Amino acid sequence: MSADAGSVTKAGVRPAGSVRAERPLGSRLAGWVSGGAVRVFLIVVGLFWLVPTIGLLMASLRSPEDMAVDGWWMVFTEPSELTFGAYRTLLENDDITASLLNTVYITVPATVLVVVIGALAGYAFAWMDFPGRDWWFLAVVGLLVVPVQVALIPIAELFGKLGIFGSLTGVVVFHVGFGLPFAVFLLRNFFAEIPKELLEAARLDGAGELRLFVRVVMPLAGPAVAALGIFQFLWVWNDMLVALIFTDSGSQPITVALQTQVRQFGNNIDVLAPGAFISMVVPLVVFFAFQRQFVSGVMAGAVK
Repeated sequence: MSADAGSVTKAGVRPAGSVRAERPLGSRLAGWVSGGAVRVFLIVVGLFWLVPTIGLLMASLRSPEDMAVDGWWMVFTEPSELTFGAYRTLLENDDITASLLNTVYITVPATVLVVVIGALAGYAFAWMDFPGRDWWFLAVVGLLVVPVQVALIPIAELFGKLGIFGSLTGVVVFHVGFGLPFAVFLLRNFFAEIPKELLEAARLDGAGELRLFVRVVMPLAGPAVAALGIFQFLWVWNDMLVALIFTDSGSQPITVALQTQVRQFGNNIDVLAPGAFISMVVPLVVFFAFQRQFVSGVMAGAVK
């Protein structure tokens, strides 16, 4: 009798009187969320999210006359309207090309300095003993909550006294100063997770602190450094508030130059559309090029 009951159970038929256990509501919701319907929904949302980007690209590839007649979506029915004339006009605009170079001159030094100084400070806070180390680290972490707007006027007065207000140097110094607290926080947490035995073995082999930092710690910190570099690059490249205040006509980046074009010429679409697309596509390329390192670095340095 027991053998028959076992065979019925194995065949998938529940014995009489048995009660099927109900799955918890959370488990059922998790199963539904991980299903194909939600994935399709997220893909649709992502496509709608890309509509402004696609529209900007199509607008940059149309002439001002065509844009004045109808919308950018007409290129799908009339692809002959596509042209690179707007990009040629952009390259002939000295203000825009100079602002693109200024953006590079601001972003690259501000990113490199934040990574280098943040890595040195993060290593010091993680593995070097000095008086008040933990209190100093708490002070650095506390600077994360200081908004940029609070420091604009005092730093502007300071830069005026130092003679760097309105120059590229002043903008770079500002971005470095406000980028370092997050850099130190992220890299310190990442460095603290390195096995202590590995560092002690390197010290027994005669490695000093600088050599230990360069030859052992930094090769292991690739994901965290990539994550920090992307964060800093995106913030500085897309910044307009700081650049609008601390630059003049000869040092303004692309964000301020495009805003000036709007203010001076209204709907100057033959310059605004390609300029805005170039300004947007550069950080996107940087992000997707280092996406894998970015994700692993954030996950590694966010918790200890």
